[in-house]
Amino acid sequence: MGAAPGARGEWLARTRARLGASLRVVLALARKEVVQIVRDRATLVQLVVIPVVQLLVLANAASFEVRGARVFVVDEAPSPASRALVARFAGSGYFRVVGWAPSAAPADEALLDRRASVILRVPRGFDEALAVGDGPARVQLVVDAEDGAAAAVVQAYAAQVLAAYGAGAAASKAGGAAAPAATPRIEVRARGWYNPALDYHVYMVPGILVSLVTIVGTLVAAQSIAREREIGTIEQLNVTPVGKYEFIAGKLLPFWLLAMAELAVGLAIAHLVFDVPVRGSLALVFGAAALYLVAALGVGLLVSTTAETQQQAQFVSFFVLVVYLLMSGLFTPVDSMPRWAQWLAELNPVKHFVGVMRAVLVKGAGAAEVARPVAVLAAYAAVVCTLAVRRYRKTTA
Repeated sequence: MGAAPGARGEWLARTRARLGASLRVVLALARKEVVQIVRDRATLVQLVVIPVVQLLVLANAASFEVRGARVFVVDEAPSPASRALVARFAGSGYFRVVGWAPSAAPADEALLDRRASVILRVPRGFDEALAVGDGPARVQLVVDAEDGAAAAVVQAYAAQVLAAYGAGAAASKAGGAAAPAATPRIEVRARGWYNPALDYHVYMVPGILVSLVTIVGTLVAAQSIAREREIGTIEQLNVTPVGKYEFIAGKLLPFWLLAMAELAVGLAIAHLVFDVPVRGSLALVFGAAALYLVAALGVGLLVSTTAETQQQAQFVSFFVLVVYLLMSGLFTPVDSMPRWAQWLAELNPVKHFVGVMRAVLVKGAGAAEVARPVAVLAAYAAVVCTLAVRRYRKTTA
């Protein structure tokens, strides 16, 4: 009984010694990886400069807004009323008049050869119907629906312009106030929470930042072991007493730190340049990011353990990243996907981290609200890193 405390202390001492030795090995491997990255200017630019440039460019390019939709006007009987309607469209900021004709043939040609994306047809008798008010004053809107999402947005904008024009015409006819019979009994007041200005940057920039960190981190990590195999240094590492867990951790640590730094820089750019709010806890964001980056970089290392060359690693990584991004809900809502695709999307770590970023930054969500996606990221990181370690073999056979 008296020897038990001494044996326990000896076991603790041996455990600390082993952990200290493993930590020194991991740090030595990480230092070697950092030296390689610093010496390789192309990789350094790929990791540091390109993501910042892409964020600045893509945040302005990736937008659900439609500005300056090209409208071809078919005014069969020009009148002050029809000209006022066209002026209302042109002055809205959403439409740009590119042509005017009294018949539909030129408009159809413009729509066919992409000179116009919308046809606004004002039929004969529009001004009389508007003045009499016994029936609806009809206009026809033809929208190029080749891009269904853009067509829906354009149609919604046009409906707003027409509703505003109709309300203004009714008020003018009633002598400056809407007629009592036309006064609605139900009044709807819309109020947008979290993003009252409906600024698409607030929604898109966090997702774009996640996608850029994922692309850069996964691609570089995927080339890591494959590069060692190509230049022959993998054999030198295999004959050392470095364990598989230590090797994978040493490879993962530098890229993880760089990705966390890139995320911090990207968040600063998002807040200072694009006015993305930070309503929640940054500690929660970086905590979730720490788990997510282990998963994302682990996927890259898993690819690297199976690829013989860097070219193979890049090809497989691009395949994985395309699936990641298209099924993440970044550009298309997950709810609009088929049911089987929605189940597959639940296995996508990008989807969960994009949701965490948007919830914490834009809505101010706390730990309880994002507990489920964070738990999924933790499980994904554990599984992927375990597979990467098991796939790595300290042999060239």
